[in-house]
Amino acid sequence: MILPIYVYGSAILREKAQDITQDYPGLKQLIDDMWETMYYADGVGLAAPQVGLSIRLIVIDGKELADEDPSLKDFKRLLINPRILEVSPETCVYSEGCLSVPKINADVERPKSVKLAYLNADFQPVEETFDGFAARMVQHEYSHLEGVLFVDLVPAIRKKMLAGKLQEIARGKSKTFYKTKVVG
Repeated sequence: MILPIYVYGSAILREKAQDITQDYPGLKQLIDDMWETMYYADGVGLAAPQVGLSIRLIVIDGKELADEDPSLKDFKRLLINPRILEVSPETCVYSEGCLSVPKINADVERPKSVKLAYLNADFQPVEETFDGFAARMVQHEYSHLEGVLFVDLVPAIRKKMLAGKLQEIARGKSKTFYKTKVVG
């Protein structure tokens, strides 16, 4: 089932998400719905807060970006209860967008690589280091679990320039082909 995506202005996007256990109600269906929602909305990642649940759950699939970065051809992950273990001191800047902040892109500086501990679909612990654009995608979605949106990470002058567009999104005035929701 395709779920509505909560957009800028929704309080849930500002909450720090909580860990879940294997017996979380409807978990398998939720994961299936998140994949379906992400693909329908032409996204490459989706975090549970974006569908209205303040839990530590992320789906990511980089295959749509494989033409630009061949290393993403088989990059598909389900991350349950992820935690950042370490980040590289080297950073890079890249223009990011987000399904929860429609029609806005902005340059964001993030570490070039990140090491994560998470649980996989079988609730088995995994430690993995992500580099390049995979690291960017993981960090972007991870930020959602911490109540941070990419527009929070842009320079103050750029955020000021985006203020009017962000207010329009928060008022439910941004049109998308996918269903959105604003819940203050």
